[in-house]
Amino acid sequence: MKKMISVLVGFALLGTVMAGCNSGSGGGSGSGDAPKVGVAIYKFDDTFMTGVRNAIEKNAKGIAQVDIVDSQNSQPTQNDKIDLFLTKKTKSLIVNPVDRTAAGVIIDKAKGKDVPVVFLNREPLPEDMKKWDKVYYVGARAEESGTLSGQIIVDYWKSHPEADKNGDGVLQYVMLKGEPGHQDAELRTQYSIQALEDAGIKVEKLQEDTAMWDRVKGQEKMAAFLAAKGDSIEAVFANNDDMALGAIEALKAAGYFNGDKYIPVVGVDATAPAIQALEQGTLLGTVLNDAENQGKASIKIASLLAQGKEINLDSVGYEITDNQYVWIPYQKVTKENAANFK
Repeated sequence: MKKMISVLVGFALLGTVMAGCNSGSGGGSGSGDAPKVGVAIYKFDDTFMTGVRNAIEKNAKGIAQVDIVDSQNSQPTQNDKIDLFLTKKTKSLIVNPVDRTAAGVIIDKAKGKDVPVVFLNREPLPEDMKKWDKVYYVGARAEESGTLSGQIIVDYWKSHPEADKNGDGVLQYVMLKGEPGHQDAELRTQYSIQALEDAGIKVEKLQEDTAMWDRVKGQEKMAAFLAAKGDSIEAVFANNDDMALGAIEALKAAGYFNGDKYIPVVGVDATAPAIQALEQGTLLGTVLNDAENQGKASIKIASLLAQGKEINLDSVGYEITDNQYVWIPYQKVTKENAANFK
């Protein structure tokens, strides 16, 4: 009898181990019968990409086994992770590249193993996208986010005459940029200011510097702007919410948001901390970069590609542009509608 019990316990333990082997690693999820999808994120401690990563995991349930890895903001590290995915016979890849110009190498590797690739949030160069018909991109048009953030400042400037502190009819601003050369950083910078000029507002750039999408760096750069230009600053643009929130911390330390001492700050992403800052009145506005739908579209396409199925509006649920692109629209977010985006 004891021998029989031991055998039964052994089978039970074996079943548990086998069940564990059928689940995705690296915080993965999905059915054991679903295709394996390797996901390489440029770095895990990016606030926006954390939201995308969570959306991928949530929406993978029932359609894919996901193995999500941290590239630690290093392209060589990401390349090594992708090589490992390819040796593990992963059926498709989702790649949020550290360096968008490295996409061509990734595509060549994946094509050699016939493993389709969905690039996410950082758009590869057009010539790289054309290398293979099993390459897709999911993201948002950066120029749209720039235009919307600029329009938030336009609305404030036109409805608050006191915003023109020195009464010269010119909006003096500072700009916190993301990673140099990153298309989102360059286009958000360009189109936010173009929105002001298109609205007939004269502008003067007082200071501009990169804070690498980082909140602490944003605080440091804003403190330097204040030391150099002080109360002559009439608006703060930041290419993302983390840098905008850093700027707000520097402004608070300098006595702003107390009484009538105020400078409007705008960001991009509509992260949870940014929504809180909107409600508190320290952030003037942000632009929703839709992490949920970017993650959902990416894993849906990757799952279908892994199964050799057709990619179209009916199968994916998102419009496919130029046979390779899914564009997720941005939305303007201010204190008035912030509750809708919690």
